[in-house]
Amino acid sequence: MSDRVDPAVDDSSVDADRYDEHGGFPKVVTADPGPNFAPFVEAMRTLQDLAVSVDCPDEVFGQATAQAQALIDLLEPYRAPELHGPAGRVPSLPGNGNLLLPPWSVDRAGPAGVSMRGEFRRYHLGGNSAVHGGVLPLLFDNLFGMMVHYSGRPISRTAFLHVNYRKVTPLETPLLVEGTVDQVEGRKTFVSARLLDESETLLADCQGLMVQLLPWQP
Repeated sequence: MSDRVDPAVDDSSVDADRYDEHGGFPKVVTADPGPNFAPFVEAMRTLQDLAVSVDCPDEVFGQATAQAQALIDLLEPYRAPELHGPAGRVPSLPGNGNLLLPPWSVDRAGPAGVSMRGEFRRYHLGGNSAVHGGVLPLLFDNLFGMMVHYSGRPISRTAFLHVNYRKVTPLETPLLVEGTVDQVEGRKTFVSARLLDESETLLADCQGLMVQLLPWQP
């Protein structure tokens, strides 16, 4: 069990000593990178938004490229292997501080299910002010991984993911995604989730199958 104190998070079913049942998946340890990491991640998210939305003179693109290259040169010496950097290991940050994940935050988590709240940004635009359809499976898949964890199941890989697109998902609008573990059969965990707006209109739903890793599986 973690030492996190959060009334909305119930990790009573999580057994940290059961990693021998987690296949070859490495143990993920929460990172504490210091106060500058959160604003760094937010700045990078804003840059992603700008990279897909700006309409500027070519010389400005040239200036931006030079500054981006300077940032690359600054960070390149610190490139680290998986699970050494803080990205993806800071649960207090939206998306765990991982730029790949939509910047959503846990609203409630426990054996009964997990819910998250957040908004999709300009970076997630598909077209005509709608979220790109390929982003929703990523949101659901991340949610299902957390559901497996908080239900006390061993680490599992996604075997099946089916998304039903019910309505257009809007950008920059507060949304809620909530999921539950529906059934467990041996190594299989059957899960489902719903994406809702603030009026509880169903935007999308998803069914998935998570399968526990065997000892030799990464």
